[in-house]
Amino acid sequence: MDEQDPKEEPIETMFRNGTITVVGILLAFSLGFVTHWAANPVPWQLHDLFAVVPILGGIALQMRALSILLDVGSLRRPVFDRANRIFMFGLVLTACGVGLAILLDVFEMSVRSTLPAR
Repeated sequence: MDEQDPKEEPIETMFRNGTITVVGILLAFSLGFVTHWAANPVPWQLHDLFAVVPILGGIALQMRALSILLDVGSLRRPVFDRANRIFMFGLVLTACGVGLAILLDVFEMSVRSTLPAR
């Protein structure tokens, strides 16, 4: 029988376009968070790098996924699936960095509030 391999079935353009929209919106939120955080008047500390590095790495992966999805070759299922995996890894990495940034801020605020006033 001549059954087509499901991995070689092309992705519908409407489905791919929806995926591109989602990736673009979440990438914009990630970039917006970094922009907002960078504009914060509180001076950065060396320990902030523990949050910045995963955030920037995750954003880079999200951008890579978007560039793959924008190529016409992403209509092939293996390429589309690869772009989705890259995007999801980037999204998780960014979320971990944001969570770490929040934890660092909470920890820093708690340390400041427990110190005696001068």
